Amino acid sequence: MATVRGVTTLRTTISAWKRQGFTVGFVPTMGALHDGHLTLVREAGRRADRVLASVFVNPTQFAAHEDLGSYPRNEARDADLLAGAGCALMYAPAVEEMYPADATTTISVGAPAEGLEGAFRPQMFGGVALVVAKLLNQVQPDVAVFGEKDYQQLIVVRRMVRDLDIPVEIVGSPTIRDGHGLALSSRNAYLSEDQLDVARRLNGVLAEAGAKAAAGGPLSAIEAGARDALLRAGFSHVDYVAVRRAENLGVFEAGAVDGPGRVLAAAWLGKTRLIDNMAI
Repeated sequence: MATVRGVTTLRTTISAWKRQGFTVGFVPTMGALHDGHLTLVREAGRRADRVLASVFVNPTQFAAHEDLGSYPRNEARDADLLAGAGCALMYAPAVEEMYPADATTTISVGAPAEGLEGAFRPQMFGGVALVVAKLLNQVQPDVAVFGEKDYQQLIVVRRMVRDLDIPVEIVGSPTIRDGHGLALSSRNAYLSEDQLDVARRLNGVLAEAGAKAAAGGPLSAIEAGARDALLRAGFSHVDYVAVRRAENLGVFEAGAVDGPGRVLAAAWLGKTRLIDNMAI
């Protein structure tokens, strides 16, 4: 597997693939790879002839108080994992390559980015939209695969691609979990063994909330009950538990589920913030 760091070399390689008639699959990542990322790579490989992944810790989606500086990085390990999963190319640009000093353009996605993560991390989706738009423009893939664990991010990317007429198919890949049901995440590395025991209760609480919502229960009571359950389980703070429409994360106006939905949550264990979601 080759590694490239500049846009010019990246485009030269991809142009050569396309001249040979190959379709291109793309998986954008921030590195610190785990089996969840590799599942995305394999899914892209099922949908395209050649697959590349980017490894770039995107500074524009982190607030000043967040973990940009401590976010786990191990490019050599990432490269080995990507090669083993069938990746043909790793794109690992420097910050200066992605964001020249005189760059001024920003992107605001609007409604899909509002509320939930957008309320607690208001800088994030502008940064996500900008870096994904740049990467899609640099790579120009036929298909790009994103994980459903970051469900709001997936909805934001789909809306951006639609609104900006970017010619790429966006595929959502189901969340990969450990043997206890905990969604795989690079930030799980921050957790102690005791915290992991608590974290593994998150999916059970969401599953119970989703079942109650599917049965027609009142959503405000279900959301409040799930927040209380997470606190009783040992989470130090809960940012939100919300049941929303799956298609666009809009609210269920009647206060009960009347179509496909998702129950989403963000909760803290010490200094580590975990997010998860489940289909209803």
